[in-house]
Amino acid sequence: MNPVLKTEDQIFAERYSWIFKNNPEDADNDFVIYMTEIATPLGPMLAGATLHGLCLLEFANRIRLEKEIADLRILLKGRIIPGKNQFSAQVETELGEYFQGLRKTFSVPLHTPGNDFTQAVWQNLLQIPYGQTCTYKEQAERMNNPKAIRAIASTNGRNRLAIIIPCHRVIGSNGTMTGYAAGTDKKKWLLMFERSNSISKENLLF
Repeated sequence: MNPVLKTEDQIFAERYSWIFKNNPEDADNDFVIYMTEIATPLGPMLAGATLHGLCLLEFANRIRLEKEIADLRILLKGRIIPGKNQFSAQVETELGEYFQGLRKTFSVPLHTPGNDFTQAVWQNLLQIPYGQTCTYKEQAERMNNPKAIRAIASTNGRNRLAIIIPCHRVIGSNGTMTGYAAGTDKKKWLLMFERSNSISKENLLF
């Protein structure tokens, strides 16, 4: 008897079985979060997408990833299933271009639920140009909220869209690689990679 070959989605679902457990009781069965894995030079990333856009892109080794996904599922009141839609397929293509040094900005639509302060912080992150960095203090000053450095840094850490919302471009005042949930080694790699592929060499602190 020939063995039954498993699909890519089935293999993914078995590898990350914890993702697909415990859908919220009040989940809308029609609201689906499609979850898939994307290979990158820095290791696998998990991509989640709804019919509104990309809602998750995280390195698989991110600390507290299980809680982040559980919180997102509850926040969106949706079911997570293995698979792709047009947005997860789009980000896979765009990430491939990014890691080839061909893409500096992303065009995939984003679905980023959060309060007004959270949205403001993440929008501010999107304004940090490719190949450049800023400090947490500078970020707070750019938001005209210099006393909110800790709140802003904490919100940076709750960013669910690694690389695309570029929290890796925010560094300590002395140039240290601080505050990256997937590891400071990845943060340094991303910054050096962007620097080497950037036309502009301004505002680089290391």
